[in-house]
Order: sequence, then structure tokens, then C-alpha cells
Amino acid sequence: MEQQEASEDAVMTRIGQAIMLLHGGDREEARNRFGALWSEIGEAGDPLHRCTLAHYMADAQDDAGDELAWDLRALAAAEGLSEERLARHEVTLAVRAFYPSLHLNLAADYVKLDRPEPARAHLERARAATDALGDDGYGNGVRAAIDRLERRLAGE
Repeated sequence: MEQQEASEDAVMTRIGQAIMLLHGGDREEARNRFGALWSEIGEAGDPLHRCTLAHYMADAQDDAGDELAWDLRALAAAEGLSEERLARHEVTLAVRAFYPSLHLNLAADYVKLDRPEPARAHLERARAATDALGDDGYGNGVRAAIDRLERRLAGE
């Protein structure tokens, strides 16, 4: 069990390093590392790894269609994520807390692709899931982003 946890931690560390590259502005290198990790993890790999990696890989994309594909992978992985698996990584998180952001990202992708109906559907799902968010900077930021996207869609 300890070896499995060490391996899981090593993967999350490597994902974290690629995230740092992405946030530092090196999108290409981040994409390369995320891609290599995705090849290692695979479609049937650990759902937490797949969800986290796909969520950030989406942010590293230059093409809105590619971004949508990665956000859909993140959502699919989250749907296979158990509370027990998440607790092995970070006890303070709940699987439900992932959904507002995941659906918000999908709504934003559909807006970029000029597909307002699926954008509205995912925005509704994001709004419906906000009860899982804390009353903190992250939760308030996600709620504010949902509000902004709702106003944007209402203006179209």
C-alpha cells in the first residue's frame, strides 16, 4: 500500500510540475509533459490523475476543440472518482466540489465554439453544483466566473 501511495504521489508531483510550467507561461512544454504523463496513465488509469491532468491539459490547448476534448476527459474521469480515492490524496476535498469548475470549463469551451445551447446546459449544471463549494476564495471565484459567463450568454 505504501508503494502504491508513493507512486500516486510521484505522479501528482509530476502533474504539479507541468502545472507550474503552464502557469509560468510555457504552454508547449506543459503540453508535452501532460501528453507524456497521459500516455503513461492511460484512459483506464487512476481517475484522480486523469481528472487533474485532463483539467490542466485543457488549459494548455490553443484550439477550442482540443480544449473541449480535454475538459470532457476531465469530467469523465471525475465521474469515476470515489471519495475514498480522493481521501488518499487530499482529505479536505470532496468529489462533488470538482463539478462546478468542470461544468464551468465545458460551458466556456462551448461558448468559444459558438455553441450556446450546450454552454447553457453546462452552466446550469455548474450553478446547480455550487453548494459543494466552500465560502472561500476558490468557491467565490468559481461562483463569480459562473455569474460572468451567465451574463455573457444572456447578452447574446
